[in-house]
Amino acid sequence: MPKTFANKQNPRSPRLDPRRRAAEDGPPVQPEMNKQTATSSTAATDRPRGWFRSLGPALIVATVVVGPGSILTSSSVGTDFGYSMIWLLAVSTLLMLGMTALSARLGTVVKGSLCDEIRQRLHPAVAILTGVCVFLITTCFQFANNLGILAAMEPVAGIGNAGKIATLVAVNGVIIGALVGFRRLYVPLERVMLILAGIMLIGFAGNLLFSQPSLIAIIGGFVPSLPDGALDNLLPYREGGVMVDAFLPVQALIGTTFSVAGAFYVGYLARKKGWTADNWKEGFSDSAVGIFMLGLISLMIMVTAASVFHGNISSQDLGSVSDVAIQLEPLFGTAAVLLFSLGIFAGAFSSFLVNALIGGTLLADGLGLGSDMDSRWPKIFTVLSLAVGMLVAVGIQFTGQRPVNLIIFAQALTVLGNPVLAGLLVWLSFQIKHNGRPAAPAWLRGAAIAGLLLVLFLAFRTGVRLYLQNFT
Repeated sequence: MPKTFANKQNPRSPRLDPRRRAAEDGPPVQPEMNKQTATSSTAATDRPRGWFRSLGPALIVATVVVGPGSILTSSSVGTDFGYSMIWLLAVSTLLMLGMTALSARLGTVVKGSLCDEIRQRLHPAVAILTGVCVFLITTCFQFANNLGILAAMEPVAGIGNAGKIATLVAVNGVIIGALVGFRRLYVPLERVMLILAGIMLIGFAGNLLFSQPSLIAIIGGFVPSLPDGALDNLLPYREGGVMVDAFLPVQALIGTTFSVAGAFYVGYLARKKGWTADNWKEGFSDSAVGIFMLGLISLMIMVTAASVFHGNISSQDLGSVSDVAIQLEPLFGTAAVLLFSLGIFAGAFSSFLVNALIGGTLLADGLGLGSDMDSRWPKIFTVLSLAVGMLVAVGIQFTGQRPVNLIIFAQALTVLGNPVLAGLLVWLSFQIKHNGRPAAPAWLRGAAIAGLLLVLFLAFRTGVRLYLQNFT
């Protein structure tokens, strides 16, 4: 057990100052929890707007998932397949809800952190593997969030390479300054993410209104169907030296909605918010609202593309999120470009910070160096992730070449990382007890098992695709 738990039990330890304890391992003490008991906090949710006060952990993760990659994927799927894939987005959203709610529940029941439980119940090496995998995955893809900031600016403010590099350095500098400057990061983080979620809703809803989609077609999109050949060829293959993968759009849509790493991190955010095992209703409400918002934003993007682009252009014409905004200008004018760019910026910026925070926190916790975002090692590793992502993005601006090897490496890690994370959450849901019973209800564990099976299948497909790309 970490040394800081022992310090917590010593009433004479100078580290028991409530304003410093959040910087140590173990259950954090939030300012609002110092002012009132957990009972009064729970009672507050019965007052008007109480449900709004309970929002936070899942909403933060939802804003991370809606990044440049998911925006481009939703636009591409809507462009190529119209409204027909809406049902798949709904299924992915429900699976994400189940995994997120499970993580939140486990996070409020355990005494330490999820990695502490893994370390004690399995082996320290499993905890280290968990932290290292998540850190490498998030760091490898962090450069995409840097490029997303630039993509949001490109349609409305053309700048040269020098200006782009200066922008990346400035944005990263501000984020690192905030990490170092705030002694308690959770509250400002929650507020910023709530604002960014609102900006995304405004930006993408504005474009949805411009596009005037068919309500009947949207309803019809909830009827399950798959692209031609997707069921006949569930695995990719080569034909005449060309990769054939009819199922790839399906996998891309699921992968950018059902983020296992994001769901895993909700358990940490729930504890940081000060929730206990008695806050199950608040935790589930937060998961439902936050993940519903994730699905709603993705749906608005997909429906806009289905209404405007389907049958007119191909997803091949959408090489980046900025291309999506540029394609809207001839149809709806500058206002549509500004709104979409605003949504892109909010999505990229929210992913920008919390993606690195997820990697930094889990690496520190996996190594047994602390799980609180306000403590030293999670901050150090978060800054490291930010710095690596910035340097790769700057290199892209200088050379114009995308880091293909880095992308392949990150994809390879997801083959290992996603099933490991999902499997550990499911395993913990059967191991951790509360009042002598499994901490999570049976239906929630069932939903998580369904998510695990899907992740295993997608990981296998990714492995086959990587093999075909690199060894055939």
